[in-house]
Amino acid sequence: MHPRISTPLAAVALACASLVHAQPATVVKIASLDAMSGPMAGLGLNVLKSFQYSARLANEQSWAGAVKFEVVPFDNRLSAQEALSQLNSIIGQNIRYVVQGASSSAVGLALQEAIEKHNSRNPGKEIIYLNYAAQAPQMTNARCSYWHFRTDANSDMKVAALTSYLAGQKQVKQVFLLNPNYAYGQEVSRAARSMLAAKRPDLKIVGDEFHPLGQVKDYAPYIAKIKQSGADAVITADFGADLALIVRAAREAGLSTDFYTLNGNNFGVPSAMGAAGQGRVKLISAFSPNSEPLMSSPLLPGFKRQFNEDFINGLGHNAMLMLAQAMREAKSVEPAAVAARMSGMRFEGINGPVEMRKSDHQAQQPIHVLSWEKVDDKTVVHDQEGTGLGWKPVSMVSAQAASLDTSCKMKRPS
Repeated sequence: MHPRISTPLAAVALACASLVHAQPATVVKIASLDAMSGPMAGLGLNVLKSFQYSARLANEQSWAGAVKFEVVPFDNRLSAQEALSQLNSIIGQNIRYVVQGASSSAVGLALQEAIEKHNSRNPGKEIIYLNYAAQAPQMTNARCSYWHFRTDANSDMKVAALTSYLAGQKQVKQVFLLNPNYAYGQEVSRAARSMLAAKRPDLKIVGDEFHPLGQVKDYAPYIAKIKQSGADAVITADFGADLALIVRAAREAGLSTDFYTLNGNNFGVPSAMGAAGQGRVKLISAFSPNSEPLMSSPLLPGFKRQFNEDFINGLGHNAMLMLAQAMREAKSVEPAAVAARMSGMRFEGINGPVEMRKSDHQAQQPIHVLSWEKVDDKTVVHDQEGTGLGWKPVSMVSAQAASLDTSCKMKRPS
């Protein structure tokens, strides 16, 4: 006899466990298509491990009933062209689910278009693209696709949260924009200019620089420009190895300017910041590791014990939670049935409730403003990269306030 179930979640878990005994397991392969070599390899491999970790939890806890997940790595080498080549291999292996995000929106946009074309030409063999980190707004606006689901906030949503917070920081008078030179970085620059003009017309933008993605080895010249500009704050959409090099160059130059980042928790960046970034680096994110229920959850410590790395892929974990729930409710692993279930779905994410908005497949969820601070076992429990510092919640924008209109005219399967 089963013990008394006290919560709906426990009831679901018990029902799923019963299904496991009643049905043979169906194995669903998920292609993890990110940069696993080259300058962004550290981030890509960390993300791969996190998806494998989430898949293991899903299998052990029967998130999708009798369905079991297997994550298969594919290296896109930070190249859209290589990503499309790897997509052909994924199709050839009959893998129907792809996760991508940490290797840029340039790769994401190329994948989104290619998957849309493949699906229109191959009914019954559709592929679903789960995007956990590629933040270009076009992906859920003008270039939206029914087969694309983004569990991260887009960069416009993050910049809106950032600029609302910055509007209250009256000590900041001058801002420098530093971003990678492709669609994502350009969109962040555009949004920051527009939103700051509306919210803080007195604030002056004293620099707006772009640099090649994953190619610059020495950011000292960029840091010198920031220093010369007299900026009080830097807004940057940089990520991975690029952001690590930027903050290291800023530390070595003794730059005391505050940094407002969209990706400051990326692999390698916390070590580069160290104590020099304390109180001066902010992160705008839909994932907050030091908010409940994660502060007291075994999820993050479990990953660290297994891999000796930090779990930063909270939005990828949300993609797995959403996918598993959709398969369980649809009673199918076929992408057509699963996509129909995920469109408009509400589910319990890693930091709380999430809605996958039906009109554009953009996740609707709170956005957090976090500050790089010392572990105190109260507001900061989880540090990063053995620094003794972690991300302290300082502000939160509700899901309703974080929501932005969409221009998406989604073409749904007939």
